[in-house]
Amino acid sequence: MKQKRPLTKIELASVPRTVTLLGATGSIGSSTADLLRRNRSGYRIEAVTAHRDARALARLARDLSARFAAVADPSAYSELKAELAGSGIEAAGGPASVVEAAQRPAEWVMAAITGAASLAPTLAAAERGATVALANKECLVCAGALFMRRAAAKGATVLPVDSEHNAIFQALSAGRREDVARVVLTASGGPFRTWPLEAIRKVTVEQALNHPTWSMGPKVTIDSATLMNKGLELIEARFLFALTPDELDVVVHPQSIIHGLVEFRDGSVIAQLGSPDMRIPISHCLAWPVRMDTPAPRLDLARVSTLTFEEPDLVRFPALAIARRALAAGGAAPTILNAANEVAVREFVAQRLAFCGIAALVEATLDAMERRGETSEPQSVEEALAIDHNTRRLAADLLPEIAAMTS
Repeated sequence: MKQKRPLTKIELASVPRTVTLLGATGSIGSSTADLLRRNRSGYRIEAVTAHRDARALARLARDLSARFAAVADPSAYSELKAELAGSGIEAAGGPASVVEAAQRPAEWVMAAITGAASLAPTLAAAERGATVALANKECLVCAGALFMRRAAAKGATVLPVDSEHNAIFQALSAGRREDVARVVLTASGGPFRTWPLEAIRKVTVEQALNHPTWSMGPKVTIDSATLMNKGLELIEARFLFALTPDELDVVVHPQSIIHGLVEFRDGSVIAQLGSPDMRIPISHCLAWPVRMDTPAPRLDLARVSTLTFEEPDLVRFPALAIARRALAAGGAAPTILNAANEVAVREFVAQRLAFCGIAALVEATLDAMERRGETSEPQSVEEALAIDHNTRRLAADLLPEIAAMTS
């Protein structure tokens, strides 16, 4: 990751940092807003965006004194405009307005929009040389090589917000990049870590949304339950840190205290630990290169008492194996994986697909796209979005057959 010269502590203390929140009303956006409220003198809010919750966005924009607010769903624009009437905050609607928010002159942009919809606005922020706090893994999964290449060319700084990638970012500072032997991401194992396969086949939406350690949005929570989340994170790490598939590994760690480990050539392993609270990695990015106080619980290892680790079970959780296959294949395979998974998760939440059908639909879609020869690496945002669109159509076509097979 290319990094610009960081501000000194004196500069950080005397000059408020301008901030834009893309995906401001989601889980990550809400945690970021909490930190901003606690540090009002150090930050000025340029823009906030949401998908369609105009009322919540307007409330947040007023609270944070944002200059600009945008909803991606055009149908929510009139409500947003009405909610912001008399505030002096500019309102806008439609996908282009979210890109506009990313292009406004904020030094630091939180990219927390869920799914492939994040690609255009996040890239827009990177292409003007902003510091991008990346909380959306799909952006790199869809077009990782393209995104990092464009960010580097424009002198943008990309800071990882995901707890695992933020942990790796911190641990990598312990040595030279050429001395890194292996990077290990930890996984909680999700709510079904100890469940037998037969019980997993009967999982309900409510059960899948009940994560044992993290509070996250529904899409990420379902991905954590299937372990697809960890597969997407492997792909993200490959691009963030310029790693090869052989340098990446996963270990299941139910306590979610160790978030990532870096093994060096001499056998040393550097790990980052912390309570499972997203305000910790968010604060690291928000204040970088210094640190800020957070209300996150302090880690008490004596009270935790025991940390355990195990290999991921690829039979009960095949999504991780499918993601590893896409990681190894490269090209458009990660883009296809992500699009098919978004369709599968949506259908599961709508109760039109069984839990075990999520991985089955993703694998069937990936197989079909490979047979068609549609696996070349996207060279532009337009190509990445076209692959995403074609994959979603194919996944929808395959859905009835997969749903019948896995019901």
